Amino acid sequence: MEKISHHARGRLPDNSPNLIDIHVGNRIKLRRQNLKPSQNTLAQMLGISFQQIQKYEKGLNRIGASRLFDFSCALNVSTDFFFTDMSDNVKNASPANISGKMNSLPMQSLEDPLESKESLELIRDYYKFKSHNPKASEHLKSLIHQLSLSPLIKSSQT
Repeated sequence: MEKISHHARGRLPDNSPNLIDIHVGNRIKLRRQNLKPSQNTLAQMLGISFQQIQKYEKGLNRIGASRLFDFSCALNVSTDFFFTDMSDNVKNASPANISGKMNSLPMQSLEDPLESKESLELIRDYYKFKSHNPKASEHLKSLIHQLSLSPLIKSSQT
């Protein structure tokens, strides 16, 4: 009789961190870096050590629902922010999927373009530009708006 090995809760069979935990940790790190607080500052806000923040950001430690809620409050985002931009192979790495116990319909994307890395970078850069040249930033905003109404844009979306 073959012995079935038991892996730490949520870990992959080789005992590495689950891809979903890594993704959520990366999203925490992305948001923290965009807001600019240090790991130590965020840790103090949450009442935990900065080492714990490091482990969460790397996906080494799993985040429970209440702690994820705390992160969403501290980082001023909704909890679904942590699951956006998740690839299908990461979505399929849930413990239930790995064990073969998950029998559900495929997940639909929760992707919100306003929460993507590219959007956050563009917004941050726009406001940096605006602080140095407010009048030019209004022209830039108007240009982008006009381009979005362009027939070329509309025809490529259909």
